[in-house]
Amino acid sequence: MTCLNKVAMTPPSSDHKRPHTPSSFRFSSLNLVWFLVVPSTVFFLVSTLGPHRPSISPLSSLLQVSFSNNSLQGSSIFNGSSIDSSFQLEAETDYFVSNMPLPDAIIEKHTIQLDMSKNNESEPVVIVRSKIVKKNSKLERNEANLARVRSSIKQAALVRNLTSTHQDPDYVPHGPIYRNANAFHRSYLEMEKVFKIYVYKEGEPPIFHNGPCRSIYSSEGRFIHELEKGNFYTTEDPDEALVYFLPFSVVMLVQYLYEPETSNTDAIGRTVVDYIDVISGKYPYWNRSLGADHFMLSCHDWGPRTSSYVPHLFHKSIRVLCNANTSEGFNPSKDASFPEINLLTGRLHGYIRYLLLNEWKDKRDPDVQVFDQLPKGVSYMSKLKNSRFCLCPSGYEVASPRIVEAIYAECVPVLISDNYVPPFSDVLNWKSFSIQIAVKDIPNIKKILMGVSQRQYLRMQRRVKQVQRHFVVNATPKRYDVFHMINHSIWLRRLNIHVRDFHQS
Repeated sequence: MTCLNKVAMTPPSSDHKRPHTPSSFRFSSLNLVWFLVVPSTVFFLVSTLGPHRPSISPLSSLLQVSFSNNSLQGSSIFNGSSIDSSFQLEAETDYFVSNMPLPDAIIEKHTIQLDMSKNNESEPVVIVRSKIVKKNSKLERNEANLARVRSSIKQAALVRNLTSTHQDPDYVPHGPIYRNANAFHRSYLEMEKVFKIYVYKEGEPPIFHNGPCRSIYSSEGRFIHELEKGNFYTTEDPDEALVYFLPFSVVMLVQYLYEPETSNTDAIGRTVVDYIDVISGKYPYWNRSLGADHFMLSCHDWGPRTSSYVPHLFHKSIRVLCNANTSEGFNPSKDASFPEINLLTGRLHGYIRYLLLNEWKDKRDPDVQVFDQLPKGVSYMSKLKNSRFCLCPSGYEVASPRIVEAIYAECVPVLISDNYVPPFSDVLNWKSFSIQIAVKDIPNIKKILMGVSQRQYLRMQRRVKQVQRHFVVNATPKRYDVFHMINHSIWLRRLNIHVRDFHQS
């Protein structure tokens, strides 16, 4: 099974022009849409709204990577967080040999000796000796390299320009959609040079090395298949790797091992436990870091539950999850939020969506129109493209594919959720191009969105168009697209830790 020749939904081309707002709308009006394709019904909401300044609820527990005068702050690489709490970034950055390849050697120390023997002029001779020490451990070389990277990103973060100062033939990050464009760009360029992933070979399809290519879970399958191709970041030498991928698919685990008659998930848990036992017995890498430099990836709602069968996988490993819910153990400093993409068929699910129906369906508000069936002849994508705001409510879990659909349609996403960490939020400033509304404020949606001025909306809409490149799925990944951004999220979490060999402890 392969996803390689299939392309998920992509945003309009650069030649596409958004239709003008119908003349019947006032200059300050806003057009909002949210509808959900279901097997027999369609839930549709459209609104024209007027001005006022919104009361926007911030997302709970967003991964904070803010910028101070001298460094990045928060739960990130930039405050020197590490498995080894004694690890100091500056302790390793002074020792690099400028005229030798970094992996080959480092200067361990300098010794200065005074030779008191006399030369022809009867002067003492000062001899400076630099002791070059070969590092036999690839892990030590990797960690030394990562120390250099951390230092370079810290320096880049001092530049607070809205535009990156680094040269790039394809794209130079710029604008307020980034928390710090220069730091992100430096980190991304470093990732392209040194990031290596080892994919464990153990396990057989369909549960391992395989994943779904369509539906709400397609993000999971496409990432697995792209890594299996081996064209980006992967290495066949596990000693070279910075992270290790556990190639099981939670979607496939549920499909083949879940027992719906009894609601029994024990077989899923046993499979994950057995897999960790196999790779930890065969290789030294899991035990060396207690799984902290390993990652799993899941777009299924049960991703967190599946990881909980192995405590270190849940608490220490990097978990790339669509269900990025902080109330269920998602930890932004080590876990990464995974965007849901490519919803081809849908269903009405989750209490938040029922709250929307109950609140707005029967009100017959001319500004907020809710339908449980899409009117005949109405196109889903055309409605998105003609709307100013697109509601993106959570389903049974916090993530929603509507977010990416809205971005593709250049519609300002309105995230309706509690405890959700949006994708790439350690890099992207979501408040610059989206609106967040708490579940308790669903009755106030109209009031909140009426508070968005025409000028503010136009700024946000331009930023939505700019941020599209980071969510596009390409048949062959292109720089800065969603595949590379997911890898960058994993890369940042690896920079947060420092792994030592057993003999060093």
